[in-house]
Amino acid sequence: MIASPVVRLSAAAALALLPAIAHAAPPKTPHVERLVLLMRHGVRAPLGGEVPPTTRTGQPWPRWDAPAEQVTPHGAAALQALAKADRRWFAAAGLLPANGCPDPAALRLWTNSSPRTIASGESYAAGFAPGCTLTVGHKPVGENDPIFEPLGAHPAPFDARRAVESIDRFTGGAEALTRRHAAGLALLEQVLACPNGPCSPVEPSAVQPSADGHGIDFRGPIRAASGTAQVLMLQYLEGLPLAQVGWGRATPARLEALGAVHGALFDVFSRPPYMAAFQMAPTVDRITQDLTGADAPKIDVLIGHDTNVAALAAVLGVPVKAPGFATNDPSPGGGIAIALVRAPNGRQAVRLWYRSQSATDMRAARDSAVWTPLRLKGCDEGPEHRCALPQFLKRMELATAPARG
Repeated sequence: MIASPVVRLSAAAALALLPAIAHAAPPKTPHVERLVLLMRHGVRAPLGGEVPPTTRTGQPWPRWDAPAEQVTPHGAAALQALAKADRRWFAAAGLLPANGCPDPAALRLWTNSSPRTIASGESYAAGFAPGCTLTVGHKPVGENDPIFEPLGAHPAPFDARRAVESIDRFTGGAEALTRRHAAGLALLEQVLACPNGPCSPVEPSAVQPSADGHGIDFRGPIRAASGTAQVLMLQYLEGLPLAQVGWGRATPARLEALGAVHGALFDVFSRPPYMAAFQMAPTVDRITQDLTGADAPKIDVLIGHDTNVAALAAVLGVPVKAPGFATNDPSPGGGIAIALVRAPNGRQAVRLWYRSQSATDMRAARDSAVWTPLRLKGCDEGPEHRCALPQFLKRMELATAPARG
């Protein structure tokens, strides 16, 4: 057997390698004139009924310390850490100073009117500017805010039958959607591990207009399993001991795979073109005002739900993917950033990112964020993936036209 030679580098030779390593450094933060960030609220306790009551398991579910549906103390800490990372990015982009209390005219925080989104805004503000009093705006608790829940405002043009037709075209039908996620549904059964399966409720897949005609009713395996998959991911993000996350059977890799089952819900409620138009029309109006209005703030942070992020991604025609999450499964705290920049010719343009924490960083409440550039098909100029502002605004207008009568 011949021993491998030992390679020793002189200090000079080692330094000579540094230029080859330098390219791995993160790209320089761009100069930004204005930015809109539409993000999901933070890690929360399970919603009431999120796991269908007829779902069976081999062992009892772990208990949560936080009230149902509310952001947990750990979720608040993760949001504060994320806000610190955002503050550094915004400062590097020239949007505001790195330290001190931001000018109230430069930063606007607006949340949906649910307690968990309001609490998310307050946690984000505390991390963004510790010791400062930042206003977190929202409508009165429980009052509908069309920016985040437009169908709850019962828009007159909405036609539930046309919505179902759009959903069927987009998915190929509810049964086809279920078949596409057969592997994920089977994996969920393995994690639930109930005796004498199946564990999740079994019923035919169907999408139909709601009884009042103002929305969509969706039932079947995806509907039943989506919330269950989300609760398992929330256990991990909350920092529960791994032996309690899916009873020790929901590894990070399995949770990422199960996220596709949760994300499939948005293939019905958020991504079909007709649904995306109605889910996004008021939000698109807000974004347009932010990018063009003379009195708009430099930064507008909108804190809502995963349905909002999924619908905006659909309107823009881009995927969203955070490390540790399935593609098109919006992560807690994750959001789409729309930045107003200048092209080399001096004209206004837009750049897009999906800004998120990784699942492991969220679990640790680590001060970190990932900014993933997004490319708009047909409007992707240069290595920075710019889209001219007029063209960008026109795309959003056309994508939401069905909701405008």
